Amino acid sequence: MRVITQDAFGGPEVLKEAERPRPVPGLSEIVVRVHAAGLNPTDWKHRAGLPWVPELRPVLGWDVSGVVEAIGPGVTLFKPGDEVFGMLPYPHGAGAHAEYAKATARSFTHKPSNLDHVQAGALPLAALTAYQALVDTADVRPGQRVLIHAAAGGVGHLAVQIAKARGAYVIGTASAGKHDLLRELGADELIDYRTTDFADAVDSVDVVLDTLAGDVRTRSLGVLREGGILVSILTDGSEAEAVRKAAELGVRLEGMVVEADHAGTRAIAELAEQGKLRAHIDATYPLAEAAKAHAHGETNRTTGKIVLVVR
Repeated sequence: MRVITQDAFGGPEVLKEAERPRPVPGLSEIVVRVHAAGLNPTDWKHRAGLPWVPELRPVLGWDVSGVVEAIGPGVTLFKPGDEVFGMLPYPHGAGAHAEYAKATARSFTHKPSNLDHVQAGALPLAALTAYQALVDTADVRPGQRVLIHAAAGGVGHLAVQIAKARGAYVIGTASAGKHDLLRELGADELIDYRTTDFADAVDSVDVVLDTLAGDVRTRSLGVLREGGILVSILTDGSEAEAVRKAAELGVRLEGMVVEADHAGTRAIAELAEQGKLRAHIDATYPLAEAAKAHAHGETNRTTGKIVLVVR
């Protein structure tokens, strides 16, 4: 099978196309013939070998949408030919940027029939991050005020929709040119971070989804009501200061890392089936142009998701 691989950490130029043996499913595993695979910031961070990346992963990618090629012993959820989507276990299960990917069966669920593979392939990691932050960790409830930073980003634009589906009042930070899209996705209030300091524009927030870390995370604690919660999906070494400030203000700060989750993926599929969740596709690239896709993502100017089209 064709894969996108690398022999060393570095820029997009270290990525290359190569041939590797097709995976064989083991106990409780399935092999999926990949049709589309999303690209996420964690992909180019792992490619570059940032300090917190423990080891080189020869094939990157955690988002998969495709068709079940083979099943291992003990699998009852799927049969060969089923259309599925899901997230390979993070971080050790990377390998989606290839013609075939293998993971435990419960890393996947059936692909919603109203989504094509590109749409489905864009969802898993980013949507699970948003869902696990807002639903599992923060338990967002109807009427609560939710602030989402970088609301037009891969995680952010899905978080807007998930929070709205939970009945929240959704506030997002994004550049002005992205406000129309975010209103379409359900945002109630938008702040142009280039012209307005969010800390001056909003208060009495129940939940903050921090996708930026650093000073933004620390200052976001000040817009929470007493007892509110900030969920951060990033680590950058500044956590200790934020933890101290959270304690002083009487608010909660939780850091999380996304996990492969059959129940969460099924909940995401149901939202998509109901028309309450969709990925905005910024760009698609063929698998062979993965390096171009990485370079595009690293501009930090994307809206929504980038997807590699394998078939």
